[in-house]
Amino acid sequence: MKSLSVRTANFTDSVIRRMTRISLKYDAVNLSQGFPDFEPPKPILDRLAQVAYENFHQYSLTWGAQNFREALAAKQSKLMGIPVDPNSEIVTTCGGTEAMMAAMMTICNPGDKVAIFSPFYENYGADTILSGAEPVYIPLVPPKYNFDPEKLEDAFRAGAKALILCNPSNPCGKVFTLEEMTVIAGLAKKYDAYVVTDEVYEHIIYAPNKMVYMAALPGMKERTIVCGSLSKTYSLTGWRLGYTIAPPEITDRIKKVHDFLTVGAAAPLQEAIVTGLKFGQEYYDELTEKYTHKRDIMCKGLDSIGLRHNVPEGAYYIMIDFKDYMKKLNVTSDLEFAEILCRDVGVGMVPGSSFFKENVNDYLRIHFAKKDETLNSALERLSEINRKLK
Repeated sequence: MKSLSVRTANFTDSVIRRMTRISLKYDAVNLSQGFPDFEPPKPILDRLAQVAYENFHQYSLTWGAQNFREALAAKQSKLMGIPVDPNSEIVTTCGGTEAMMAAMMTICNPGDKVAIFSPFYENYGADTILSGAEPVYIPLVPPKYNFDPEKLEDAFRAGAKALILCNPSNPCGKVFTLEEMTVIAGLAKKYDAYVVTDEVYEHIIYAPNKMVYMAALPGMKERTIVCGSLSKTYSLTGWRLGYTIAPPEITDRIKKVHDFLTVGAAAPLQEAIVTGLKFGQEYYDELTEKYTHKRDIMCKGLDSIGLRHNVPEGAYYIMIDFKDYMKKLNVTSDLEFAEILCRDVGVGMVPGSSFFKENVNDYLRIHFAKKDETLNSALERLSEINRKLK
């Protein structure tokens, strides 16, 4: 038979989703794949029940229902501090995953280079390769996950056409400061590059950190493609609703890619989520308070067990250093160790090597978007780690 596409030879299946399957196999508490086990906001569910008996069961406009785009534009204009036009600057997508893929296919030509901070969400490398481009990685150095501006400039000097910027960062929880964002913006303008931002966790930021929107910085709106999602903000990961915000000339291209990728996002869900997009600031304040509480449960619990970890500034992930345990078991593969942890301790985590381009095998990522009782159950199991891993 003739050979298959070389595109799929340069990346693996999702390690995150693989760890969910392994967690199910061993009946482990699944803190690997980042989805909640608590209900979405009731007003959104109530509206969904109404929508089921209204006329929203056929295709909406390919690039998004009008009322969805108008509600999103109003919300994001206020948040970002810049006007967002619902008709010329927004495309509604099937989740943030499609938003990123459509953005990358819009800007990349075969042989282009794309800069990516490492550690990175695993999709970015695959999206770059599937778009025909070559990823170039810039290290974020633990434990603070800072970057060297000179190394970022090296990537642009080498011809990087774009930078993928996840802020707040999955997996490390870094929130980029205004100073860092200004440096990145300056380099993007100097080298006439695009910045593709993943802002899925924009509402999950812990004090005193602040969200800085790249598109709102001087001279950056025209070269920024925002990729967003409603999954994390409203605890609706299964609804697969995302969006891009970009200048009209870029949005016109994204519309074409999106049309032939998926046709459109689910019409009933777009209508139902408008209720959430119109929530007042108190909802987002409560969301931050809820996740701050969950972060503190996990960090204090890990401290009491004696596990070394970072303290995230945003998003809902923690990187735990298991170097000593891996040495104790004479295990060099963090994927193997993650499966041992699932099997013998009963907690599912994601091996850090799936996020790092560098040779880093000491970290596992957990998430804490779970009920308090789920988190406490995981911590109770982890408290037995010294006894169970001998």
